[in-house]
Amino acid sequence: MMIRDPFEFHSGNLPLLISIPHAGTQLTPAVERGLTDDARPLPDTDWHIPQLYDFARKMGASILVGNYSRFVIDLNRPADDKPLYTTATTGLFPDVLFDGRPSFLPDLAPNDVERAGYLQTLWQPYHQQLQNELARLKTRHGYALLFDAHSIASVIPRLFDGKLPDLNLGTNGGGSCATALSDRLVACCEQQQQFTHVLNGRFKGGYITRAYGQPQENQHAVQLELAQINYMSEQYPFTFDTVRAAPLQKLLQQMIENMLAWGEQRV
Repeated sequence: MMIRDPFEFHSGNLPLLISIPHAGTQLTPAVERGLTDDARPLPDTDWHIPQLYDFARKMGASILVGNYSRFVIDLNRPADDKPLYTTATTGLFPDVLFDGRPSFLPDLAPNDVERAGYLQTLWQPYHQQLQNELARLKTRHGYALLFDAHSIASVIPRLFDGKLPDLNLGTNGGGSCATALSDRLVACCEQQQQFTHVLNGRFKGGYITRAYGQPQENQHAVQLELAQINYMSEQYPFTFDTVRAAPLQKLLQQMIENMLAWGEQRV
């Protein structure tokens, strides 16, 4: 199987890596052949996240973006596919959409051999690059900050009740970063009234946050799950809304600036 460019990576000069595992839309032939009509528009993609966080690249953050769709393999799930949540979720190889509809036509999902290849050629390289960059940042700065950037439709009854808060911070229940860092990010959110927020609500952080958030090793990770209604159309073709996105980007930049300022003060 030929895999081209499993990820895009930009190396920055700040002690911050922004991981974007779910913005990819590339498909393998086996996945493209097997997707249902409901799945073909790739509805569970974290649409436009690289564009939304482009300000951070300009600030000097390192950026890692997965190029392949989560329908090929989910980069934010553990390699052994153990469930991260006791509630409804999707796995390493999502066979259902977030709303529960099938991702693949009957008997047309990739087979075990093909999926083992995706683990080796897509999942492993992304996580190796993530680990390498965190190690580089710690060597250069003495510590590393990891911001795992996600988004999701604001209403998905199968996954959560009602409408999702606008900003959903996750720190694995406080285990993936220093409490002072999450407190600072929450305080930043509390200084504005336009967007609702929650810490460790429905989304506490996926595998990336849980695996690489090691505050005792000077490696602090935070996940942010955004409600997509605040920056794009949640209906196909999932268009980016520049006007709606502007105030959200302003708040995101303030959060990133606060994260960096906390890092500088702790040294």
